[in-house]
Amino acid sequence: MLTYVIRRILALVPMLLAISFLVYLGLELTPGDAVSYMIPPDVAGNLSAEDLDALREQLGLNRSFLERYGIWLVNVLQGNFGHSLEGGVPIKDIFLDRLPATLELSGFAILVSTVVGCTLGTISALKRGSVTDNGLTVSGMLGVSVPEFFFGLVALSFFALYLEWLPVGGRLMPGYDSFWDRMPHLILPGMVLSLMMTAGVMRYSRAAMLDALGREYIRTARAKGLPEWRVNIMHGLRTALTPVIVLIGFRLPTLIGGTVIIEQIFQWPGIGNEFIGAVRGQDYPLVMMIALFSVLAMLLASLIIDVLTALLDPRVRLE
Repeated sequence: MLTYVIRRILALVPMLLAISFLVYLGLELTPGDAVSYMIPPDVAGNLSAEDLDALREQLGLNRSFLERYGIWLVNVLQGNFGHSLEGGVPIKDIFLDRLPATLELSGFAILVSTVVGCTLGTISALKRGSVTDNGLTVSGMLGVSVPEFFFGLVALSFFALYLEWLPVGGRLMPGYDSFWDRMPHLILPGMVLSLMMTAGVMRYSRAAMLDALGREYIRTARAKGLPEWRVNIMHGLRTALTPVIVLIGFRLPTLIGGTVIIEQIFQWPGIGNEFIGAVRGQDYPLVMMIALFSVLAMLLASLIIDVLTALLDPRVRLE
């Protein structure tokens, strides 16, 4: 297994290089540049072409595409992530400031959706064909079909504006800094995000549990006289968790950059919100680092999932 892990880690280097080049090329092909978005239209009309060219030269935007990409790549390899073109803030500081909020929201959604989804999926499989199973199946289909922005707007309107039980948005009120102070702000966006994930986890858990319960070793365990709960939990659920872990593992890195809609609706100060602003402002150093970080998280998650699958299922061999 160690040889497999080392080989996979070494394979990350060319993949990251190729993806970073494609993302950089995509930003190059978009119309305009950072200067076009940094200067308001009323101010830009009073500036001469020489002034705009001087600003582009100061930001390094007057160089060719390959030259700018090479400079960016060399700086990243040296551990220098650069500065945001809009405001000049070091990108490292932006990550340190924004990433904890996204990890907090994503971790809450992953935890709730995993526990609730696996529990409901197992119950649905054990009560196959019953009213409970049909009700949970319909709920799961609705959960994966309705867009998350719709759930977000409904939850915001009802619980925050109408009932006034929870804050409208943001992460923390001024003067508060503990996790429990942030909890009222976390509940609404966290539950909306976890609701979408719970439906998917529940459907995967149900299908995997039904498949496991039909295997030969389950019938053998029952024939040996083992208690039903032990057959279902110790033998059936353990095998059924393998595809669920794959689903959850791939969703965790996507949540880092995939919480954009929820963060926009609830004004959550995370990476997703920052990414939208960077794309709009053509802030290519910040866009590149967020995209590269998300891709790296996805590739590492794929490696971790393979290792966990082999540990959970003795039939899987990593070569």
